[in-house]
Amino acid sequence: MYNNQKILAIIPARGGSKGLPGKNIKPLLGKPLIGWTIEQAKASKYITEIFVSTDSREIADVAESFGVSIPELRPSELAIDTATSSSFVVYTLEKLRKEGKNFNYILLLEPTSPLRKNEDIDSAIELALSNPEKNSVVSLGEVHMEHPMIVKKLDKKGNIIPYLEQSFVLTQRQEADKAYFPYGVVYLVKTNYFMETKKFYDEHSLPYFIERWQGYEVDDIYDFLCIEAILKYQTSKK
Repeated sequence: MYNNQKILAIIPARGGSKGLPGKNIKPLLGKPLIGWTIEQAKASKYITEIFVSTDSREIADVAESFGVSIPELRPSELAIDTATSSSFVVYTLEKLRKEGKNFNYILLLEPTSPLRKNEDIDSAIELALSNPEKNSVVSLGEVHMEHPMIVKKLDKKGNIIPYLEQSFVLTQRQEADKAYFPYGVVYLVKTNYFMETKKFYDEHSLPYFIERWQGYEVDDIYDFLCIEAILKYQTSKK
């Protein structure tokens, strides 16, 4: 516990995945993908409770092998592709409140973003609780090759045009201002704010900056192979 604040870590892991079937339990350097995030959460000094939200008994069994109890599965209607990312969080909070458990903050840790440094989770918590006027902290990674000022689209005639209208011609990537993408390394939000807005962050949130090598999320086999290579490299440096 940090500053007497109770923090609930939620790890979402649906059983269905079209991009990479079974990705949440696919072995990554000999460990199921979700196992990396569970171990990172368990290493935190500040997390009060860890909750794995899944509709899959197979994923639940793997999570329980890492020491997280899963008394029941997520309702199927909260696990379909059209279900919002906030719906299962609301369901989880209401379920725990009925059990007499209340939390000041929700920490969403996506298992598809396992490239966390040892200090990331607790550093993000410290950042949030040191700035109580802010409602949330979100991990941001700088966009490089796919900067929005460089990205193109096709018009109705099939012509290549800038995706964004801009007042000047960009001749070099280095001329672009910095742009960031919110990655699933950490989303930390005040419970009350989330329940009111169903948002994890807005324009008043604090950024928690991650390094370039951390900006990968498992959506397909190519992401998985990139993350596997990065983990091998990071491990070799230790």
